[in-house]
Amino acid sequence: MAVEHADDKKTSGTTGPDTTRRTSDADATRATGGEGTSPEPTPTPGAGPQDVDTKIAAAVAAAEAAAPKTGETVRLDSWIWAVRLVKTRSMGATACRGGHVRVNGERVKPAYTVHVGDEVRLRGEGRERIVVVKRLIRRRVGAPVAAQCYIDNSPPPPPRAAVAPAGVRDRGAGRPTKRDRRELERLRGLFGQGNPEEQ
Repeated sequence: MAVEHADDKKTSGTTGPDTTRRTSDADATRATGGEGTSPEPTPTPGAGPQDVDTKIAAAVAAAEAAAPKTGETVRLDSWIWAVRLVKTRSMGATACRGGHVRVNGERVKPAYTVHVGDEVRLRGEGRERIVVVKRLIRRRVGAPVAAQCYIDNSPPPPPRAAVAPAGVRDRGAGRPTKRDRRELERLRGLFGQGNPEEQ
């Protein structure tokens, strides 16, 4: 008899802990339009300052997690790869060997030890990147985390219209003649000026 009354209470939906759980599940189902899933808050278009602060705090925490242990040093090629200035570590080492990376105005080798406050200049991909080391990390991290590891003093990239157009030839036209090469050099602004990298 007592068992029947307990079942009646559950099915009637008037009292008991099971009733509140069923009601909240039903509300969640109605709110989401699905079965048994809880409603998730929809992101607002304009994130508030608290959201930005929490994202920055999370990025800083991730950067600190990627930091070297006490007493360990960080190589230059490893650091510029970790903060996403180059795509691979071997590309960073090649850029250092080729003289495309300078630290505090001096050409350095890939094994150079980076310190906080160093100014790193990296030439590549048609522009120069100038960054000041803010945090030392050894593992590659995401772009938001990488942005917390340096101060970017780079000049803005040149507009696309300012970049010299590459010579486009018709398919099957063969190699360019001397006349074609002279016209291409005139287009690029190199005619009569020599190679700008040698100056």
